[in-house]
Amino acid sequence: MIRPAIALAAALLPVAAHAQTAPQLARMRATVAAEQERSVALLERLVNQNSGSLNIAGVTKVADMMRAELTQLGFGVAWEDMKATGRAGHLVATKPGKGKRVLLIAHLDTVFEQSSPFQRFVRKGDGATGPGIGDDKGGLVVIVAALRAMQAAGTLRDAAVTVYLTGDEEKTGTPLSTARGGLIAAGKAADYALEYEGLVADAGRDMGTIARRSAASWELKTTGVTGHSAGIFNAASGYGAVYEMARILDTFRRELPEPNLTYNVGVMAGGTPATVDASGTDVTASGKTNIIAAQGVARGDLRTLTPEQDAAVRAKMQAIVAQHLPKTGATLTFFDSYPPMAPTPRNTALLDKLNAVNKALGLAEMPALDPSRRGAADSGFVAADVATLGGLGTLGAGSHAEGESVDLTSIPRQALRSAALITRLTQERR
Repeated sequence: MIRPAIALAAALLPVAAHAQTAPQLARMRATVAAEQERSVALLERLVNQNSGSLNIAGVTKVADMMRAELTQLGFGVAWEDMKATGRAGHLVATKPGKGKRVLLIAHLDTVFEQSSPFQRFVRKGDGATGPGIGDDKGGLVVIVAALRAMQAAGTLRDAAVTVYLTGDEEKTGTPLSTARGGLIAAGKAADYALEYEGLVADAGRDMGTIARRSAASWELKTTGVTGHSAGIFNAASGYGAVYEMARILDTFRRELPEPNLTYNVGVMAGGTPATVDASGTDVTASGKTNIIAAQGVARGDLRTLTPEQDAAVRAKMQAIVAQHLPKTGATLTFFDSYPPMAPTPRNTALLDKLNAVNKALGLAEMPALDPSRRGAADSGFVAADVATLGGLGTLGAGSHAEGESVDLTSIPRQALRSAALITRLTQERR
């Protein structure tokens, strides 16, 4: 009779282990509400410190602010220097625990460099504007507020949590294997990953991010036989580099479309000669109307939802490039940046857990967001190895543009969600 009773108790343990008590949830709710002004003050300090990706000193100062917050919460904090990649580095805070391991991902840098005129935090009632206020300094504040709520409720003490804050999310350093090697390893060591880019709402309803598309770029170069324009299209001169480029790009337009795929052309030039600089952003060309263009160059991006889609589309693009017009040539080169965060069943299951938390908190269910509405993020580097959920930062608008804003009332809502979700996940048996 004893063994069945023990077996029943053991079967019930996993359920009880991740069901937060009402007093714990109440304490979390009270804490995030009571500390709202503290959170806003932290956000203001973070925003007012410029941390454009190329401002190494500024990124390091933001890291120091976050180090102080995380050290107070009992985390061991380390700095991963990234001088080898031309960037500042990454802040990594760890706290061992007994249950499943949760990785929290955000970034310290912004797109606004020191040359930008948009530099200061400005509060306007329940809203505020500032450089990087939502992308991603609002996410940093949500992480701190959530962990402080857990500490107040007593659920942080035994939680196994790693906070990984990259210093170059907006302009990643190279080589990529060095710039993201530590994050990839952290993902492999985790049981769950939560990413704190901005929350997205649709018609006033908070949405869950279970997928994000990749971000890569490509460079197309074409060549032709130059000479007098009177010979264009004949057997000796062929079609020239510009017509070859036009053929390729228009075939991309006609033959590649499929769901969740985009392939923008950002800059191009053709002439005799046509060149692109080392950064891939500036192209130059010269020529005359009566000269057949000898060279063409174009740069663009490629966004896909899954690794399989990415591989298939690249193969199609290469096949199109290979079908040269007479007397022309072309090469297509890809440059990887961010892998996709594919919509896996385990990501969906993690969103289900968040929605169980939402129900317990009296918050509305969060449907899965259409991935075409999200850009790439650091979560893509871990999603192949671990269940991942994104968009857990603040609600705002105008990301990457002057006037970028945040709804300050979203801070306690997002912090409460995270505190309860992290508690639930870290109380699951490893």
